[in-house]
Amino acid sequence: MDLANKLCIVTGANSGIGKETARNFTAKGAYVIMICRSKKRAEAARQEIIEDTGNTRIKIILADLSIQQDVQDAAEQISNEFDQIDVLVNNAGLIANEREETIDGIEKTLAVNHLAPFLLTNLLWAELLQSEDARVINVSSEVHKMGAKVFDLDNLQLSENYSAMNAYGISKLCNVMFTHELAKHTTDSSITTYSLHPGVVRTQLAEEAGWAMKLFYWIGKPFMRSPTSGAATTIYLATSDDVTSMNGQYFKDENVAEPADIAFDDDITSRLWERSKTLTGLS
Repeated sequence: MDLANKLCIVTGANSGIGKETARNFTAKGAYVIMICRSKKRAEAARQEIIEDTGNTRIKIILADLSIQQDVQDAAEQISNEFDQIDVLVNNAGLIANEREETIDGIEKTLAVNHLAPFLLTNLLWAELLQSEDARVINVSSEVHKMGAKVFDLDNLQLSENYSAMNAYGISKLCNVMFTHELAKHTTDSSITTYSLHPGVVRTQLAEEAGWAMKLFYWIGKPFMRSPTSGAATTIYLATSDDVTSMNGQYFKDENVAEPADIAFDDDITSRLWERSKTLTGLS
């Protein structure tokens, strides 16, 4: 798909995979909306991308994705200004050190990594429907398979037996489940959706994690992929004509991959969808 003059939205676009995705889309002539939490980082990333690509059509929308009102405000701002969205990349994510609840009373990792993409996608649905080839791309992780081992819909927010990696794994599993269920809602529309594992990438993912996770990232940094390499599958899914028949699938290294068995369980993914509607006030 030619991205020239297409509207592309990338969350968490001021660093890492998100910034490289935004840079690539901008270089291809797209109009890019960067949804970011930090104004300073977002403006620095925007200026860097403009200098690299010569494309000035980059808009920043500030939002803390852990706060549902911020997500709603960002969606409203986009809907008021644009009639059509061609690519939505739900990229932003975090690993929280300790269990923390947001202002909405939601465990923070789940709020940012799953409920924000769920809410944003649903709120922008009308604009996605206006595109001839809209794509919703959810950045997950192979760590979702760890989350599958402890997934319990009745303990989704880990009010019991919390650990940072369990919370992260569950949220990444929810990304794959959401994508699978979302694909059912795209029947008779031009929208397709995909989830993916970007690889183990040198990003700021662990900046809110504890010292042990930060140490792991520091030791492993020389062996991790660059953000450019990590963004490759996202860019492939946004632009390839070969994936339109693979709606709802999970990808790794630009190829369809097998997720955890539970990830495509129709009963569970349907129940997660309904639970997510309740937690975001969409029901």
